[in-house]
Amino acid sequence: MSDESTNSEPSATTSVAAQELRQFVERIERLDAEKKDIMDAQKEVMAEAKGRGYDTKVLRKLIAIRKRDLNDLAEEEAVLDMYKAALGM
Repeated sequence: MSDESTNSEPSATTSVAAQELRQFVERIERLDAEKKDIMDAQKEVMAEAKGRGYDTKVLRKLIAIRKRDLNDLAEEEAVLDMYKAALGM
């Protein structure tokens, strides 16, 4: 056995890797905390909108629509209209 394998202190490479790993974990934890704060703020805005009489289900749908590509949305609406016409709606 070599002296290095019985040494209780971590090697410089292991120490650097552990430090880097710790930094990644801490960054992810900070981002998770920020994400939770943002989600809480969104809930507050939705509660305020609901308190003023807005339908939050419709608001969520509007937000989802605004995120989509206009061409994809137009194509989907055209197909929906075609299906509805076929069903006599």
